[in-house]
Amino acid sequence: MKVDVIGDVHGCLYELKNLFSELGYEWRNEMPHHPDGRIPVFVGDLTDRGPSSVETIRFVYKLVMRESSAKYVPGNHCNKLYRYFKGNPVQEKHGLETTAAELKSLKKEEQKQVKQEFIELYESSPLYIEIPEVHAVIAHAGIREEDIGNVNKRIRTFVLYGDITGEQLPDGRPERRDWAQHYKGERWIVYGHTPVFEPRFVNKTVNIDTGCVFGNKLTAFRLPEETTVSVPSTMPLVEEKFN
Repeated sequence: MKVDVIGDVHGCLYELKNLFSELGYEWRNEMPHHPDGRIPVFVGDLTDRGPSSVETIRFVYKLVMRESSAKYVPGNHCNKLYRYFKGNPVQEKHGLETTAAELKSLKKEEQKQVKQEFIELYESSPLYIEIPEVHAVIAHAGIREEDIGNVNKRIRTFVLYGDITGEQLPDGRPERRDWAQHYKGERWIVYGHTPVFEPRFVNKTVNIDTGCVFGNKLTAFRLPEETTVSVPSTMPLVEEKFN
């Protein structure tokens, strides 16, 4: 098995399609297929902040649910959108307002279709994916070695939000511990969630959220090759968003 793990898209569909082309995928019926049978794996946060969240949902839904040619794990923004679609009280901010505005611009029937597709995608996807063929675990914000193979409320919070302390930084973001420094496992942990200018390798972990929606680039990590491929963002650079 060969996989291409793709970092946080956040509605940047133009860059996502460019990345597929850069990775050597060929386009058939407007869908990417790799001649070597490589499998794309999305690390979550498909929507919010970027210009094409609705189209990104539909694109990934078709790849994962209809063509069975890709895999997906949810991120915290995916979780919030799911709760929004299920009618739970969530605040339309931190990016959700852009996705909600896109949805509200559609006809009612289209809104219903997008909602159904995303709920189906979310509910059918695992919290994280173990891929033993390439000795890797894909989890949106990471996962501790001892938690792999288990799911509970504490692990769910960690995988979606990272190793949060419960405190806030001055800019309002949650304070997070650098869990990757303590990871001693043999399997790759491939994650995103926290924007970095360059893919961040610590022990056998790599953060591939290179902040496409904040103007940097969209990145994929290829396994078993252990190489990265990136395409530049068309969005304006927002330097303060990067750690």
